[in-house]
Amino acid sequence: QVQLEESGGGLVQAGGSLRLSCAASGRTFSRSAMAWFRRAPGKAREFVSGISWSGGRTDYADSVKGRFTISRDNAKNTVYLQMNSLKPEDTAVYYCAADPFGAVRGSYNYWGQGTQVTVSS
Repeated sequence: QVQLEESGGGLVQAGGSLRLSCAASGRTFSRSAMAWFRRAPGKAREFVSGISWSGGRTDYADSVKGRFTISRDNAKNTVYLQMNSLKPEDTAVYYCAADPFGAVRGSYNYWGQGTQVTVSS
């Protein structure tokens, strides 16, 4: 079992930055692929970014490449999403997800409750 708790969301102006954190509990964190997804109002959930268990591989949606950076600290059981140059279209609820022993674009079975990110124009 993996339990996930996101933090760091909020309201920011376009062009600003936020850093999301996801604290995980469970012994499989250090062997879990981790990812961030988001769901905007009226839209389907979409993959934003993922990172392998070692941190050696990362992946990003085209819409966030060059602006967002995913990282992890296995000693702290935490994964981060640094979001820069935010745009109003980044407004969404952001979810952290875990896939124990899985791949970066694998099937994520564990989810956090989500944190709201709102970008004003």
